[in-house]
Amino acid sequence: MRRREFITLVGGAAAAPSLLWPFAARAQATSLPVVGYLYAGSRGTVGPLLAVFRQGLAENGYVEGQNVTIDYRWAEGHYQRLPELAADLARRQVAVIVTPPSTLAALAAKAATTTIPIVFSVTDDPAKLGLVESLARPGGNATGMNFLVAELVTKRLGLLHELVPAAVRVGLLVNPDNANTESVTRDVTAAAAAIGAQIDVLRARDSREIEAAFAALVRNRADALLLGPDTVFINRRVQIVTLAARHAIPTVFPVREYAEAGGLMSYGTSLTETYRQLGVYAGRILKGAKPAELPVVQSTKFELVINLPTARALGLDVPPMLLARADEVIE
Repeated sequence: MRRREFITLVGGAAAAPSLLWPFAARAQATSLPVVGYLYAGSRGTVGPLLAVFRQGLAENGYVEGQNVTIDYRWAEGHYQRLPELAADLARRQVAVIVTPPSTLAALAAKAATTTIPIVFSVTDDPAKLGLVESLARPGGNATGMNFLVAELVTKRLGLLHELVPAAVRVGLLVNPDNANTESVTRDVTAAAAAIGAQIDVLRARDSREIEAAFAALVRNRADALLLGPDTVFINRRVQIVTLAARHAIPTVFPVREYAEAGGLMSYGTSLTETYRQLGVYAGRILKGAKPAELPVVQSTKFELVINLPTARALGLDVPPMLLARADEVIE
């Protein structure tokens, strides 16, 4: 073998790994399982909760960017976009579709595919919604978590009555596009009648309508406000908390994120635990578990959070018994 041929052969052998590496890396990246993440709101409002979701995945050995890819779809509060976003994920043939707290997102995913596993979080009975056959044996391609928010709205009315017993005219702010609005309105109205309170139902889909709803509360001289569960409201929680403070309207919220933003009081399921559980179930499915055999998890952790600085600003004395029951008192 001539010296020049030998050098060319050795040089080519040495260069081969570096030439092939980009192709190998791309092949590995495209072979990673893909989790489709379908959310009714916007990314900017759920940053810490996304970290909790990833933690749930990590409990099953999946780390974004290393051995799993997450393909995000954001409806930005425009619920009518959910069916197309779900269909897009189905066309991509992702390994599993996850729908964080949103009944409409879960229904959109279910309508988009009967084969791709779905991990949902809904605020109503998933069997009644047609997502599963039963809580214990889902039986199809979907399972997840029954996020008890709507069912707790009458409990929040009772807490509001404890804190502001003189409140007779109470506003109820709901999103008319939310699947639970009718049942929430019916339950609150019935519960209010039992304690001699009147419910004024106000509806809002976006920031502008939220402003208009608070203007109506002021015109109607509402004594207090209950906020209905909704993704749009979570996205706009700073606006809602600010308006409640500006107009001095005592308000009870569905989850602790409102109280942390300055809201008076919240009572509801832990969003943190919900997002972790979604990640855990998505990870188990990636490892081979069948949705049909994973029972629907029902929320068991409920949090009462009271914001004392806000109570003082509203001139409210929080009853000691209510403070004693609180899971957290923000000082």
